[in-house]
Amino acid sequence: METLNYLAQGFGVALTPYNLIVVLVGTLIGTVVGLLPGIGPINGVAMLIPIAYALGLPPESALILLAAVYLGCEYGGRISSILLNIPGEASAVMTTLDGYPMARQGLAGVALSLSAWSSFLGALIATIGMVLLAPLLARWAVAFGPAEYFALMVFAVVALGGLASDRPLKTLLSALLGLFLSSVGIDANSGVYRFTFDSLHVADGIQFVILVLGLFSVSEILLMLEKTHHGHQMIEATGRMLFNVREAAGVGWVNLRCGVLGFFMGVLPGAGATLASAVAYMTEKRLAGPRNRFGQGDPRGLAAPETAIGAAACGAMVPMLTLGVPGSGTTAVMLGALTLYNITPGPMLFQEQPALVWGLIASLFVANAMLIVLNVPMIRVFIRILKIPAWVLIPAIAVITAIGVYAVHATTFDLFLMVAIGGLGYAMRKLQFPLPPLLLGFILGGLMEQNLRRALSISAGDIAILWRSPISIATWLLVALMIALPLLRWSRARWRNA
Repeated sequence: METLNYLAQGFGVALTPYNLIVVLVGTLIGTVVGLLPGIGPINGVAMLIPIAYALGLPPESALILLAAVYLGCEYGGRISSILLNIPGEASAVMTTLDGYPMARQGLAGVALSLSAWSSFLGALIATIGMVLLAPLLARWAVAFGPAEYFALMVFAVVALGGLASDRPLKTLLSALLGLFLSSVGIDANSGVYRFTFDSLHVADGIQFVILVLGLFSVSEILLMLEKTHHGHQMIEATGRMLFNVREAAGVGWVNLRCGVLGFFMGVLPGAGATLASAVAYMTEKRLAGPRNRFGQGDPRGLAAPETAIGAAACGAMVPMLTLGVPGSGTTAVMLGALTLYNITPGPMLFQEQPALVWGLIASLFVANAMLIVLNVPMIRVFIRILKIPAWVLIPAIAVITAIGVYAVHATTFDLFLMVAIGGLGYAMRKLQFPLPPLLLGFILGGLMEQNLRRALSISAGDIAILWRSPISIATWLLVALMIALPLLRWSRARWRNA
């Protein structure tokens, strides 16, 4: 009952006319920022912090604005992923796997509306979880140390085989290439240059923006040039803009499972929406059985990552508010915004600043409702991108991509590196090597190395720390199961044929 009273107090803060306008502005800005490849929610939130502070917004309004931008960016990231096969950010990579094939089949409007609905449900599940379980989950998240995180990352890499079960060797090679690329740059512990070939331009490693835009945007431009001619449109959209009841029912259990999974993954500090979307997609693909159409425009393959992304975005705020530990890169930036107002997040925040905390939680309900109300009618506007002739669309994509990459370090080297990576991505797509495992391997590689080194440093080099805790043991058992299942399936198929 006390929780409901606090939540009612939060809605009293979130539903004031001033804060409703703040939410509206934040969701609109976030959607536009998420639509632009390479910017992402971290940059979108970071750009608005000095503006919010300079405008003199009260702390609760500033935090509500940043949260609305965060959720808007997660919504906007799906638009370019579905329509152009260009992820707006890292977490949207999994959306391209089935969202873009649906668009190519003339179901762009259905894909956009279904993804918006799935993201809304995921965020709703996670926000309810925040209200009911935030303190308990905060204590659970603390139990994850470097050894547990390393085991979790190994599980994610092993599970990458679920992305392309018909090409396991190519999937593995692609993931290993991503792990290799993540090691380029200066070793954080020893200061040794690794695989830089004496070039200072990659001393800090390969930037994620350069890699994702090269792999997806440049390679997509090359494929579009190969398959289109002057004035020809690649994709036609059908007249149906919204999903129907049958399609919503078909992904209902997927929404529920992935909403819960995404929420728990979001609560883990450092896991974030990228890992949540990947694990959700892999899990649902395996649950769908060998005859699924994942990767060919299956609505379940679109709903799974979108639900997990929406849930993880809200779940990442739990450790930020309860422990003062950011659950993702974006919440780390939001944590910096709190320090500007001399507010210390942590267990006492719920007692000292109840209006701020519960106002933020209530604003998540409002922002998600506002996003789906605003975005669904805009679907007809979004799919007009498909009607742009290729001779106009391709240069526009190239210019936006180049601007996004040049903004990282303002060097022409990054542009040449992006083109080179794009050539690699084009060759891999022609040879039917899947690109998402490479990108996920790149993202997880740095996290794996950091957590492995931390665990070994804590234990003075004793490798047994990796499987001492119950959480680690359970995760390693899951890793063994993921390795054993394909082998059992293969041996069973051979026995049947014999």
